Amino acid sequence: MDMRLTGTTAVVTGASRGIGLAIVRALTAEGVRVAAAARTIPPALRETGAITLQADLSTPDGPAELIGRAVAELGGLDLLVNNVGGGDGGDGHVGGFLDFTDEQWLRDHGLNFLSAVRATRAALPSLLRRGGTVINISSNGARLPHAGPVTYTTAKAALTAFGKALAEEFGPRGVRVNTVSPGATRTSMWESPHGYGAALASALGMEHQRLLEDLPAGTGMTTGRLVEPEEVAALVTWLASPHAGSVTGADYVIDGGAVKTV
Repeated sequence: MDMRLTGTTAVVTGASRGIGLAIVRALTAEGVRVAAAARTIPPALRETGAITLQADLSTPDGPAELIGRAVAELGGLDLLVNNVGGGDGGDGHVGGFLDFTDEQWLRDHGLNFLSAVRATRAALPSLLRRGGTVINISSNGARLPHAGPVTYTTAKAALTAFGKALAEEFGPRGVRVNTVSPGATRTSMWESPHGYGAALASALGMEHQRLLEDLPAGTGMTTGRLVEPEEVAALVTWLASPHAGSVTGADYVIDGGAVKTV
């Protein structure tokens, strides 16, 4: 299916790997001119053909500076994908509520939630002029906040609520806002020997590979496997397209059936 996106423009944050990199590849394949933002620019991101912009979105000024540079490079903005996230790394994130410090709460909410607030605020003038779209990459942890680090899942819950509020306010002005909430996805979060999955396996006293093998069943994924980043990217691409022109204020859970509630 032709997504009818050729010649449009997009910013994708957290684009260096995993879901973000897959989104950049999917959008550029559809003819979108993409500004891909990350703290470091790996060769795989350069090879996509996107405009690569180094940015630290954990700082108060970082998101607005990025959007300003991207709009100048692209001449305007049709799509913003708020994908950057973190706080679900290795050691220090596998404990319970009492183990998290104020510093961790502020850092994780700053990167997972406030970075999207700041980037969206900076992007809206251009998005309003062009009838654009915002897509926030949240997590099914927003609906299952006990299933991951509490600083991370509650920040994602705030991000999901933020998307609903934006859709209501700016829908009448021509801007669509939607949320995509993946479950356990085949990314470095789970597969890296230094990521959350490895730290969780160590805390549980089991081999990392065994944890990965048991994860789909253990989290109730009826598909029996992890979500692939390319599957998330395909959903984002469709939501960005005119084919989804009547879809706004929605939260698409893509988690292999892990969330059981209506």
